[in-house]
Amino acid sequence: MSALTVRQVRRRYLTLYGLRWLPTGLMIPVMILLMQERGLSLPQIGLVSTAQGLLVLALELPTGGFADALGRKPVLLAAGVLNLASLAVFAVADSFALFFLVWALQGVYRALDSGPLESWYVDATLAADPQAEYEKGLGYAGTVVGIAIGGGALLSGGLVALGPFGPVSALTVPVLAALLAQAVALGALLVLLVEERPATGLAAVRASVTQAPRMIGQAIGLLRRSRVLLALVAVELFWGFGMVTFESLLPVRLAEVVGDPERAAALLGPASSAAWIANAAGAALTPLLLRWPGAAPGAALLRILQGATVVGMGLLAGPVGVLVAYLACYAVHGASNPLHSGLLHRQVDGPYRTSVLSLNSMMAQPAAALGGVVLTALAASTSVGTAMVVGAVVLAVAAPLYLPAWRADRRAVSDRAGGPAPDDPGVAVDPPAPRGGGVDHAGPAAFDPDLTAGGVDPTAAAVPVERP
Repeated sequence: MSALTVRQVRRRYLTLYGLRWLPTGLMIPVMILLMQERGLSLPQIGLVSTAQGLLVLALELPTGGFADALGRKPVLLAAGVLNLASLAVFAVADSFALFFLVWALQGVYRALDSGPLESWYVDATLAADPQAEYEKGLGYAGTVVGIAIGGGALLSGGLVALGPFGPVSALTVPVLAALLAQAVALGALLVLLVEERPATGLAAVRASVTQAPRMIGQAIGLLRRSRVLLALVAVELFWGFGMVTFESLLPVRLAEVVGDPERAAALLGPASSAAWIANAAGAALTPLLLRWPGAAPGAALLRILQGATVVGMGLLAGPVGVLVAYLACYAVHGASNPLHSGLLHRQVDGPYRTSVLSLNSMMAQPAAALGGVVLTALAASTSVGTAMVVGAVVLAVAAPLYLPAWRADRRAVSDRAGGPAPDDPGVAVDPPAPRGGGVDHAGPAAFDPDLTAGGVDPTAAAVPVERP
């Protein structure tokens, strides 16, 4: 990794990150509507999504530990192959069982894909320059993912508007385009991701499988010792549940106000494109938000603001009002992701970075699965608007979980200034880790003293889409 410069690492990361999210952009406008077209009800769609959430819950930590032990590239390649398989099945699925298989494959894919690319970027950047500010790259990634998903969604809407093509329905054409995009992403991954793997060969695979549980234990131990890290990871419980509103229910809400699912899908293409451009614009604000109000308070305020935008999506009348709230929601989404990721990375370091990122993502997956079941059932029994308001409240109540990180930052600033720590009686907080992590290892013997501590895609959501 050290053979690459910081700029080269960033360029490769952003290229791979954009290619990774392009297939998702193609799928966003059609995924829910295609399942409905093929006979699934909203509650059934919520149920099939549980396959993804449960498998990610079961596999997130083992695959994260495996990526840290064996290397990020082979794990990412395996993830890409599984995504190809899930898209191929999705293109022909016409029953509850087949769609359940699609989301089961997506669950394994998401578990493998969650964290390795971002961990490679941070570790490769620090290997090239230990003082490099990798947060800027994370912010640029938010801009890139906005462009990639927005472009994919725009293309998807255009393909739907042009379709059908022969026996292929209009809503199926973007799935085939996503298959092609995923194949391109796999080829780029083979060429561009260069790493010094911990080990190679079959013996290395066996050793990595043996070592993975130990790495998982190290990552879990960090949560036991760090209130800051525990609170940051807990944010994902609320985030995962609430994201069902704007990733799964929005297409249904738009079809409801428009009155025609295919017209809604055609509208959702350019709307999704505009939303992800708004996401990119929000991510571009990362340097400003880091200066004021700061990472932790900024992330907390954005959680509340995002809840307010989801309320607008659920209650505003007419497609214009719904789509304006949708654009605002994604602008906030883009601004909040880099802040959350940067706070998380500052608490971890070294060979366990992916494991802790997997812990973070693991919290979102079962919450997203629960949100998919609860909110779709609520939408079917009451209204889509009511379900969205409930999800909005859940999103907003995560804001106080950023307080430990904010207090730790204040204490660190006070210590550097030589003054007393802020008056905060009765609250035990951890000082933030130095750049690149570096968690203190004095404490429980569950940690190997010869190893440094360490441990987010964007994304994961409930039914069809992941969070970048």
